[in-house]
Amino acid sequence: MSVTAARVRDHLSLDQARRVALAAQGFGRPAPPRATMRDVQATIDRLAQFQIDSVNIVARAHYLPLFSRLGPYDVELLHRAAQRPPRRLFEYWGHEASLIDVRLQPALRWRMAAAAEQARERLDKIRAEHPQLVDDVRAELSGRGPLTAREIEHQEERRHDHWGWNWSSVKTCLELLFWTGEITAAGRNRQFERQYDLTERVLPPEIVAQPTPSRDEADVALVRRAAQALGIATTRCLADYFRMSTARAGAAVAGLVEAGELVPVAVPGWAETGVYLWHAARVPRQIRARALLSPFDSLVFERRRLEQLFDFRYRIEIYVPPAKRVYGYYVYPFLLDSAMVARVDLKADRARAVLRVNSAWLEPGADPGETCAALGDELVAMAGWLGLDGVEVVPLGDLGPRLASACAGRPTMGVASGAPS
Repeated sequence: MSVTAARVRDHLSLDQARRVALAAQGFGRPAPPRATMRDVQATIDRLAQFQIDSVNIVARAHYLPLFSRLGPYDVELLHRAAQRPPRRLFEYWGHEASLIDVRLQPALRWRMAAAAEQARERLDKIRAEHPQLVDDVRAELSGRGPLTAREIEHQEERRHDHWGWNWSSVKTCLELLFWTGEITAAGRNRQFERQYDLTERVLPPEIVAQPTPSRDEADVALVRRAAQALGIATTRCLADYFRMSTARAGAAVAGLVEAGELVPVAVPGWAETGVYLWHAARVPRQIRARALLSPFDSLVFERRRLEQLFDFRYRIEIYVPPAKRVYGYYVYPFLLDSAMVARVDLKADRARAVLRVNSAWLEPGADPGETCAALGDELVAMAGWLGLDGVEVVPLGDLGPRLASACAGRPTMGVASGAPS
């Protein structure tokens, strides 16, 4: 059972705030026996975006949020949502490069307009060096799109009498036009290259036809979706969700407070003043959840919020020299019920068909037996979803040896069709 924000007065305990945040992010709900597009759409409605990252050491980041919330699912559902009509997601800059709810495209047009101003000088420089480049790229996309940068470059290589640009110029031109919103990504190929096309051919006609909101209206729309996704947050957290300035987010927050959509609350232990609760947020009495979280999951976007809510300090160490890493290269937090109880450094060893745990670490206060049992189950489920045969645990970290025993010899069960690549 749960109550809603409308029945909360002016304060929440830290534990209540934690449960609000998890429920808003879609945790604590039973995983469906077999996820459908309806489940995917419900997650899009809830989170608004899936951050993209090219690192494929386990699976690319945008595949993971659905797994963390729905369990093993057919990734073709996400491909359909992002790459085929009726498109439910489009690629642009949200928190970072992200697959974003297509209904938010009008609210992001101000960002595209600002990009067009910033890109003008660089496009002028390209035109000075290659006078026909921009027009010819547009013509290629209009006539043959969707195309990758390499496909356009291949055309240039075959016709040395033609445009005379190099790959860098083509790619730069395409990325600038993508940034301005003139073109967009129709999808990604197996090499994870963007396939560019004209925006009006990719987006649903009803989205293209929508009028562009004012900048203030767009700010409110983005902060509103951030508040729905986070459940409880500071202005800084709400601004961070779509990488807005805190000043503009603050003005939108003030309007949403006045409208009754955000409710100011006090949370003991949350160091900052100005904590806001989404008016329709659920305050569950308990959370039952088990999830491995990608380093780019929206629950862990804002690291200070994560530390204040869950007493969990988390940093990604991909760019840290190996000798200076504390936990590992690509570390997944492990959520059990309403607590972060462990973290594991994972790698999908596809050549050997195993999900390898390079190290495993227990969080202070977590029960090692309970944690190992639940984490072992989740690792086996992830390995099966990835199309791997088993889990291999290197006995490093304070949880490593015990987790190795918990996972030893356990088979996996794959999903019915395609695993993430």
